[in-house]
Amino acid sequence: MEWTGEALLIGVRRHGETSLIAEAMVVGRGRYLGLVRGGRSSKLAPTLQAGNTVQLTWRARLEDHLGVFTVEPLRARAAELIADRTRLYLAQTVCEHLRLLPERDPHDRLLGMALDLIDHPPDGAALVRFELALLDELGFGLDLTSCAATGTTTDLTYVSPKSGRAVSRAAGEPYKERLLRLPSFLSARGNASPGDLRDAFRLTGYFLDAHIWSPRRLDPPPTRDALVEQLVHV
Repeated sequence: MEWTGEALLIGVRRHGETSLIAEAMVVGRGRYLGLVRGGRSSKLAPTLQAGNTVQLTWRARLEDHLGVFTVEPLRARAAELIADRTRLYLAQTVCEHLRLLPERDPHDRLLGMALDLIDHPPDGAALVRFELALLDELGFGLDLTSCAATGTTTDLTYVSPKSGRAVSRAAGEPYKERLLRLPSFLSARGNASPGDLRDAFRLTGYFLDAHIWSPRRLDPPPTRDALVEQLVHV
């Protein structure tokens, strides 16, 4: 078995004395792992950094085997990310999010969003939308288009922590202490204030924890909290 494709590296770990196992999001193929022989060498180490775009050739005797990667650099970002702490935290958080996806299941929409996030100035609203898209593609999408109680599509102010559906101001006011706040930029056009961004990250973080991190006994990405603080105050 063999294929070649463009990919975003999202993680590496040591394997034996000289090799690495690389984890990548491959265009049209999804999240793949493969052995890189000699991956810890000084020649390959700069290429095998999370956040870099590479061309991968994967070979294996059988389709369900781990397989071996041959790696060629296409876009090296590691040096520029290290020079900008916010961009570095953003890239690390996005890569950790992508590692939540099932193996070998294409998610090109998320991959495109991830590359846009990494290649542009840090954007808190764009990261929130990426986290919402991640929830959606993992089967836990929120419905922020209409009120769960009345069906109205205007003045949506809250989100039910149980159903993940929006709730209007009128319907939610008596229960607001038990509801999550829905920032207006997520349900209507408009800019996101620092308070809106904080509420939006609290919203996505709540559902990521409820549906993904806690059930899988995972911790949130270690850079996420620090990143949120930086994005809120940009």
